[in-house]
Amino acid sequence: MSGTYHFEVVRERAELAGLRAPVRVAWLTDLHHGQHVRTASVRAWVDAALAEAPDLVLLGGDLVDQTPGADADDGLAAELARLRAPLGVLAVAGNHDHGRFRGLEPYAGLLRGVGIEVLVNRGISARGDLHVAGLDDLRNGRPDLGAALRDRGSAGATVLVSHNPDVLPDVPTDIGLTLAGHTHGGQVVLPGVGALFTSSRYGDRFLAGWVEGPARGYVSRGLGVTSIPVRINCPAELTILDLVPTS
Repeated sequence: MSGTYHFEVVRERAELAGLRAPVRVAWLTDLHHGQHVRTASVRAWVDAALAEAPDLVLLGGDLVDQTPGADADDGLAAELARLRAPLGVLAVAGNHDHGRFRGLEPYAGLLRGVGIEVLVNRGISARGDLHVAGLDDLRNGRPDLGAALRDRGSAGATVLVSHNPDVLPDVPTDIGLTLAGHTHGGQVVLPGVGALFTSSRYGDRFLAGWVEGPARGYVSRGLGVTSIPVRINCPAELTILDLVPTS
């Protein structure tokens, strides 16, 4: 169907308290590589991300819709291996990743093998002024927000990565930015009706774009499709975030 595999590069700029220098983040989530999303799509997304010369690449989970290695076209790992950035490539797990890998270690092992670090209820210092924390999936994982944020210290900025935006009401407001996906922006959005399904217990409150929970968040419409290979009035999204110090 027209529009299903078209994607947009969405560029956003935001101030982030604690940053001492700008940082460009490529935010890719909900790839859903499998029956409806083939390796060629992942290749195009990786190419587009690299063309933006990001300082940091973040992956928001639900990378798979099939068990890796299930067929000869499974080139997901090879494509993700091409992702490179000066501050690293970091990922969290989504509900589909938990389900298909039947445990986090196989998922983390696959990504670790191609140079991607998976953050499960923990954070790392990406730069002296930037801490990135990753939360386990809210639906199929065991998220621990306190553990994820424990080592962020008092200086610099913090970006929290969570596959599911439903954590936002529990995120402390001093966390400068939470990145999430999961909703697909509704995937099918009808005029006068809106999104048919968001997979969020908050309906369309955290549907897409900039949201407040009251902590500030950005929810991507995601890149892939799941259940049915259809997107209507809801193009796939590769997000480029230019984060800058507060003026």
